[in-house]
Amino acid sequence: MAMISVSRCPVGRRIPLRPPTLCNVSLAPEPAHVLLDAVGKAIIEQLQEDGRRPYATIARAVGLSEAAVRQRVARLQEAGVIQIVAVTDPLQLGFRREAMIGIRSEGDVVDLADALAEFPEVTYVVITAGSFDLLVEAVCEDDDHLLELVGRRIRALPGIRSTETFVYMKLRKQHYNWGTR
Repeated sequence: MAMISVSRCPVGRRIPLRPPTLCNVSLAPEPAHVLLDAVGKAIIEQLQEDGRRPYATIARAVGLSEAAVRQRVARLQEAGVIQIVAVTDPLQLGFRREAMIGIRSEGDVVDLADALAEFPEVTYVVITAGSFDLLVEAVCEDDDHLLELVGRRIRALPGIRSTETFVYMKLRKQHYNWGTR
């Protein structure tokens, strides 16, 4: 099933860069935000329903020519606002264990996040506020694979203070159709 993943960006709002804080986090520059009009949002919503929907069908739905839709989609992809991908079900592909790993760290959390993002089993890395500095989602073949990933590879990284692993028992919802609000 082809789905579309859309980056969140506040429409019409620019967020100023903040100065570095005292928590030893280097801040990357904020991405330039793309302003979306109603037609751009409608195109994205069409693709979220079906990432393989023909441009001609989208054009009829949003009131543009097929060429104009094709150009807008290309611009949105080039700007990094959207990416059209196939989303797989890990269980169907033989990956029997998924988990979210909460990580408490010391030192540069951005460098640590970048190191974690390099692991092929890691599908999601986010720097957070709260009791964990990072949340990492991992997709593994089985429990032994997860144990090896967390126990031998993640915990061996410099800057890891502690981890807490939340094993997924059953996935009840995973959707990418939250729209463009």
